[in-house]
Amino acid sequence: MSLVVRNARIRGQQQQVDIAIDGERIAAVGPRLPAQATTEIDAGGSLVLPGLFNLHFHADKCLLGEIMRPNQSGTLPEAIEITNDFKRDYDPAEVAERAVRACEIGILNGTTFFRLFADVGTIGGLRAARGLLLAREKLQKYCHVQVVAFPQEGIVRDPGAAELMEEAIKEGCDIVGGLPWYEYSDADARAHIDICFEIAKRHDLDIHMLVDDTDDANSRSLEYLALKTMRQGYGGRVAASHCGAMAGYNDVYAAKIVDMVATAGVTISVNAHINLVCSARIDREPKRRGIARVKELLARGANVVTSQDDVNDPYYPFGKPDPLECAAMMAHVAQLTLPHELEQVADMITVNSAKAARVTDYGIAAGCRADLVIVDAPSVHEALRHQPLGRRVFKDGREIARSSVTRQLLP
Repeated sequence: MSLVVRNARIRGQQQQVDIAIDGERIAAVGPRLPAQATTEIDAGGSLVLPGLFNLHFHADKCLLGEIMRPNQSGTLPEAIEITNDFKRDYDPAEVAERAVRACEIGILNGTTFFRLFADVGTIGGLRAARGLLLAREKLQKYCHVQVVAFPQEGIVRDPGAAELMEEAIKEGCDIVGGLPWYEYSDADARAHIDICFEIAKRHDLDIHMLVDDTDDANSRSLEYLALKTMRQGYGGRVAASHCGAMAGYNDVYAAKIVDMVATAGVTISVNAHINLVCSARIDREPKRRGIARVKELLARGANVVTSQDDVNDPYYPFGKPDPLECAAMMAHVAQLTLPHELEQVADMITVNSAKAARVTDYGIAAGCRADLVIVDAPSVHEALRHQPLGRRVFKDGREIARSSVTRQLLP
């Protein structure tokens, strides 16, 4: 064995276990394993999770907050306007530098899988995509990175965007993005979705769209996306982020859409940080939380994940990024605070995300890839409560990051 992690607490096990690793794979998991290894680490009763996911991260825009003008309204339209000022002159090397800096913090926090969104359209061309493809290359020893060709200005309302998405995929982008609700009409939103499916099927790629990210309860792109997914047999290969319009649906229509999403096998990514501050800006009190109907989706068996989305950019001034923080925010915003609900929240940054990304060798069991994070807490509850800085991160059986903190009351 190359590595054994002793005295680990893992989800679903009452007693502490050892995790034996042979090369890039977990060889065995069980109490007091007799295995001898080149390296042994005592987890000391700390929680060990499989590597964490961030499935929705606009890394091309991250850290623009260091140099941009303030977003005076805090609204999505102004955020888009500010971003466009930079996109016209993006340098792929500079985009990669910012993305790598942000991802490195994510890795220190236990993230071993990122899905990075690159704006592709006539304003910025392929510069953002080329920057994130360069970042992917620089980060390959530390994490798995997928790059999404994302039409931030729409497709129908941005003639030429579809052709640029094709070029981005030819240059190496992994996922077909979409933003159907941003089109001018429902017909154009449906055409947008149709075009994305045509591209995805032509290249045999998965789809991840930002859907109904609006306070308008009449926005209907999620309904058509679910229907299209069913009719195209694309279940399990489509994700929809935000879906905030769902907060304003009447209950009858909401129940229909929740059922369609679950039946279609569409993953919903609820990025609670961003919707909580960007949505419902013009609502009078009481204000909506602006997120999808998480509890109803979970009750119906839909796959729900949570992601960072933004890090100090025109849309959001904060962000570490840290999946545990995303999970804690989800617990608050969606009111998932009962013991079994905290476990559901933990699923959103682990097994649910792995399912959405179609990663099959994921988990803490023999045969799984040895991507692990030791969290300085004894349980999911305590990890969410304390957000501990102390973490050790492993990718393919190799320790890649370590964080610690010392706190002491002085006499």
